[in-house]
Amino acid sequence: MDTTFNLKNTIDQIVKEKGIDKKIVLDALEQAVLTAANKKYRNTRDLEAHFNEEIGEVELFEFVTVVDEVQDSYKEIDLEEAREVDPDVEIGDSLGMKMDASDFTRIAAQTAKQVIIQKVREAERETIYNEFIERKGELVNGIVRRYEKGELIVDLGRAEAVLPQNEQAPREVYRQGDRIKALITRIEMTGKGPQIVLSRVNPAMLAKLFEAEVPEIAEGIVEVKGVVREPGSRAKIAVYSHDGNVDPVGACVGMRGARVQNVVSELRGEKIDIIPWSEDIARFACNALAPAVVSKIYIDDESSAMEIIVADDQLSLAIGKRGQNVRLAARLTGWRIDIKSETRAAEAEMLQYSSFDGTADETQKEEPVPEAETSAEPEVQQEVAARQDAAEQPATEEEVSEE
Repeated sequence: MDTTFNLKNTIDQIVKEKGIDKKIVLDALEQAVLTAANKKYRNTRDLEAHFNEEIGEVELFEFVTVVDEVQDSYKEIDLEEAREVDPDVEIGDSLGMKMDASDFTRIAAQTAKQVIIQKVREAERETIYNEFIERKGELVNGIVRRYEKGELIVDLGRAEAVLPQNEQAPREVYRQGDRIKALITRIEMTGKGPQIVLSRVNPAMLAKLFEAEVPEIAEGIVEVKGVVREPGSRAKIAVYSHDGNVDPVGACVGMRGARVQNVVSELRGEKIDIIPWSEDIARFACNALAPAVVSKIYIDDESSAMEIIVADDQLSLAIGKRGQNVRLAARLTGWRIDIKSETRAAEAEMLQYSSFDGTADETQKEEPVPEAETSAEPEVQQEVAARQDAAEQPATEEEVSEE
């Protein structure tokens, strides 16, 4: 009774602690008993092991074939002897006879322990994989355990995940025991079990953070149309409302900016521009360049490019630090964007007209200074503009007198 009680308790404990199917544990136990029995009889007999739920024991059966004349005493039995076990048996039938498995059960607990452990591990890995494969694209909370060659190992409770170095946001530093929130991007089954890969830089993480903070997004009233990021620095998110009475930007900002501030805090101060999405690409591009104000916009549908004119004092704001603002706007819209100041645009237009009517002087016929690329730093553009302005300024009286 004690052995039965302990065996049932052990099975229930494994099922509860590991969270795996009881059938898998029973299969492992039956295999362990069968392995021990075959080892003793040197695989000379046809044996099967089955767990009896009612008595809580593993029963071992030896199967023999009923014959007229026995040639293999390990696998055959004569009809007369067989009918002592089962009166209805006939020649050619397979007869199963129960054997004493108590010794094998004790042996199994010692010699086949690794079989059970391996089966349990395989089942646990399969369970974890099936659980997390359905959670791909979700945000998860974990605890930082350690660093391994630049990778962050995160404890998710049921399993450990890895945050690769290229998926970590710049300037974010974590210590052992810190809580961390990240996006599940990939789940792979390896020889060591399922590998769960996380990310802190994926644009989808920003969308998921807003979904958690903004009920209107979770309910489908407000839709996230696009997200672009330069992790740790700046991001833009385009939102659209399916309800005319709901302001998508206001819903994301929240009362006194509480909702967006929570997202910014989670991303360690990353600046976020919330942009109202529009089907009109011109309007959408103007919104995407916020906080800069656009004066004019010229669109080339064939090449998916646009030229945007802004006031002189808005040029640096539109381009952003090291071209960041216009670069993110171009990625958000999917169009190529060139930005010019009103002064530069007017000069280019005058140069075009003067060349057309043939009145251009020699200075105008010279090759003009090329436009600064939108990705260049604002200081470079300002320096080019300053040089052009200086070249076009008339000489002062002091300069004339010196000549």
